[in-house]
Amino acid sequence: MAQINLLPWRDERRQELKKEFLVVLGVVLAIGVGLLVLGDRIVNGQIDDQRARNSYLGKHIKELDKQVAEIKELERKKNQLIERMRVIQELQGNRPIIVRILDQLVRTVPDGVFYNRVVSKDKTITISGVAESNNRVSSLMRRLDASDWLANPNLDAVRAAPNYGEQANTFELKVQVQLPEADQGKGG
Repeated sequence: MAQINLLPWRDERRQELKKEFLVVLGVVLAIGVGLLVLGDRIVNGQIDDQRARNSYLGKHIKELDKQVAEIKELERKKNQLIERMRVIQELQGNRPIIVRILDQLVRTVPDGVFYNRVVSKDKTITISGVAESNNRVSSLMRRLDASDWLANPNLDAVRAAPNYGEQANTFELKVQVQLPEADQGKGG
């Protein structure tokens, strides 16, 4: 039998396969690096696009915020004007009523009584004054109660006031404003 040495052929084949493997490995590595760089560029491009969109939205949001602030300011001014108009209309409508109530306060004052202070809040009038005697205060309360425009007089305080006279008293009372039946239908 002839002796054939296959060892050099196997070594060559092994070297060839090793070369092919290294070439394939280098190509795969180059393709991998290329794909990685391409992927990085794509992702960075998408990030830049998103940042541009976010910047655009942020700029427009700031503009809209300014517009919203202007709208809120205009709403506040509108509400103030409406409130002023309501107060003016209420005052215009109540002008005759106020005159009538003051007239009733003057007409109901008996002799020997005078007012120091008259304060009106909502539909309650607080009266502070001086009377020659307790009977005068009682007479005032009866007259206020009999008035068409005033009702429910309520005496809060009575104090002796000797500097105005022997039986003189200072008093404070509250009375409710009440529109007569005929005037309530007119709205005011």
